[in-house]
Amino acid sequence: MNLPLITCAEEHNDKTAISTTDRAFTYRDLLHSSSQIATGLLNNSEDLQEQRVAFLIPPGFEYVATQWGIWRAGGIAVPLCVSHPRPELEYVITNSRASIIVAHPNFEGILRSLAQEHNLRFILTSETLPSNIATLPEVDITRRALILYTSGTTGKPKGVVTTHQNIQAQVTSLNTAWEWTSNDRILHILPLHHIHGIINVLTCALWAGAECHLLSKFDAETVWNRICDGDLTLFMAVPTIYVKLIAVWETASKERQKSMSEGCAKMRLMVSGSAALPVQVLEKWQTISGHFLLERYGMTEIGMALSNPLHGERLSGYVGKPLPQVEVRLVDEKGELVPAGTPGEIQVKGPGVFIEYWQNPEATAKAFQDGWFRTGDTAVVENGNYRILGRMSVDIIKTGGYKVSALEIEEVLRSHPDIQECAVVGVANLEWGERVCAALVLQGSQSLTLEAFRIWAKERLAVYKVPTQILIVEELPRNAMGKVTKPTVVELFC
Repeated sequence: MNLPLITCAEEHNDKTAISTTDRAFTYRDLLHSSSQIATGLLNNSEDLQEQRVAFLIPPGFEYVATQWGIWRAGGIAVPLCVSHPRPELEYVITNSRASIIVAHPNFEGILRSLAQEHNLRFILTSETLPSNIATLPEVDITRRALILYTSGTTGKPKGVVTTHQNIQAQVTSLNTAWEWTSNDRILHILPLHHIHGIINVLTCALWAGAECHLLSKFDAETVWNRICDGDLTLFMAVPTIYVKLIAVWETASKERQKSMSEGCAKMRLMVSGSAALPVQVLEKWQTISGHFLLERYGMTEIGMALSNPLHGERLSGYVGKPLPQVEVRLVDEKGELVPAGTPGEIQVKGPGVFIEYWQNPEATAKAFQDGWFRTGDTAVVENGNYRILGRMSVDIIKTGGYKVSALEIEEVLRSHPDIQECAVVGVANLEWGERVCAALVLQGSQSLTLEAFRIWAKERLAVYKVPTQILIVEELPRNAMGKVTKPTVVELFC
């Protein structure tokens, strides 16, 4: 028996599945290429039996075919981030205990040496694919399918494990709520190592038999050109992207602005997520596009849990109500349900919730309470709608749609020869949601410029984790127990 995603694809053989700036690929192309890739991965074995396959491929047809090939061979897909430096790639590869690395030639330099060091099988996407397709294994939907790495309050990213069944629940919930059909066309501009890009856009589209237009990288002018073509039905982005698109619209000619607005008007739905949407951004976008952006709430561990309605009133600053198949509750510090109008921690239950943190039973056990996943986010229900109040931990920063750990960044910064102590915080910012900022205590009489600091940090951290502002201080503010008081550090940057 095929995986349900494959069965869905077979119903749309000759329809376009993936289009890029170069060409279009049908569902038949995707099925054929992914079966060839699966054959190559199997390498005469019958089933990968949940071996982890790490892959680093820019957005495009090869990315999707490889992801499907891993699943069809019985493996677990571990997508790597194209912007991550070597230490972060190595962490994911070693933590997931990947046995195979698949890489686009662009990344051969960085990944071949890692594969050799760790004695892993290395495959380039440019290698000739087998012409004879092997008998592919029957993959049960209860098997593990995907490991995505997310920043945790304890520092190092944790591998969030979802099964094919979890993915099916996440996708069918959204496809029901947002009424996806095979007539939909969506522009994909989001990272493909993140649940927003992998599930909400790519997998939802392909499950429905829709067409997904993949851009190799985000560029505001290119996005507007594609919107102006007037054939898109859906668009999903993070607030940072909407801010960038607004900036381009504002500098365009009146004639161009009219064409941009008309392209937006032809769509049936525009969604914002992964970070809080500032009211002024929502209002400006509504003026430009005629769309009141649909805000929703989710996490890597649970897929999407809450959403404003497709039809009906959407409220600014709210993330709506529970999606189909999802149960949500708010509890106090003792785990007791809170009455309406009282803030509480969001807890989620349902078939879309992940099964475990990869090889981390302690963290997995701590993440659940009586079968409910503890999100660590605080919300309040007002008139039946959820409003997010923020993270319970000051050590989680939401920037540009990414969730990053202040503790992880601090650990890296402390390895700098001139830094004695540091405190990393998120500072509110209209474009990014929060900017990553660092207060530093330097060794002796050393000095450090922001430029030199960022060059050093970019070799060790993903670019979105690198502080955009630093402040050199004599000492860090602390409470009576000697603990750094992060709210006071934030005030230093305001």
